[in-house]
Amino acid sequence: MSNQLLFYSQAVPVNSHKHKDLYIKAGNTYDFAAKVNSVPLTTVEFRPACQEYAVVFAGQGEAVIPVAVLGAEIDRNYFVDAQGAWDARYIPAFVRRYPFVFSSSEDGKNFALCIDEDFVGCNTEGRGERLFDAEGNRTQYLETVLSFVQEYQVQFQRASAFCKRLNELDLLEPMQATFTPPGGERRNLTGFLAVNRNRLKALEDDVLLAMARGDELELIYLHLQSLQNFGRMLNRVGAKAGQPAAAEGETSAAPIEGVESEALH
Repeated sequence: MSNQLLFYSQAVPVNSHKHKDLYIKAGNTYDFAAKVNSVPLTTVEFRPACQEYAVVFAGQGEAVIPVAVLGAEIDRNYFVDAQGAWDARYIPAFVRRYPFVFSSSEDGKNFALCIDEDFVGCNTEGRGERLFDAEGNRTQYLETVLSFVQEYQVQFQRASAFCKRLNELDLLEPMQATFTPPGGERRNLTGFLAVNRNRLKALEDDVLLAMARGDELELIYLHLQSLQNFGRMLNRVGAKAGQPAAAEGETSAAPIEGVESEALH
């Protein structure tokens, strides 16, 4: 996962003239996310997300962000079922904001609210919520969407700052999860980063104190604890196939134990 768009295919600025008769019927299906194996997370989502997903990091350099792992295959989300329903208690805000997203100017100072016009819930038949009233003013629904996306953007920047801090402290390193899907061949899930426990323990006391006071240590502990969810995620595949999926981990940063599978909140 290398960008913030993922399942957005036709994102255009919301316009009171072009979209004056547009309605949005959202929340009925998550088929649009069925072929992504991870989505970005903000740090305020770590606590609810770590109860169900492996929370890791993806990207390089300044572009590292937290993500929730949704599948062990590049084009499959284990949390969207055959009917298009999201099969988990917590749905990441990145998914819930769809079909809306901010686009930014080249200097990053100006943002425009955009909508993916290819979203199946876009219609002019009166299904769902209207974006503009008869006079061309924003409806309460659109105001609520705008507030949500604005808050998401603020939290996303905070998550990016947290990742920058982890990089500055040289705490992140590549991780690898090895798994065998039911009836399939052994595979490796790579492309993610995790905090190295030994490097964390080796930090100076004053640095650790500052991280504790800034809630950064809590976020790291939630991340490390969430890695056990790799095995649980693979259980989903085994359960649906009627047989277990075997998973084992290889990473010096945060080992995944060998397992035989049995605002924005």
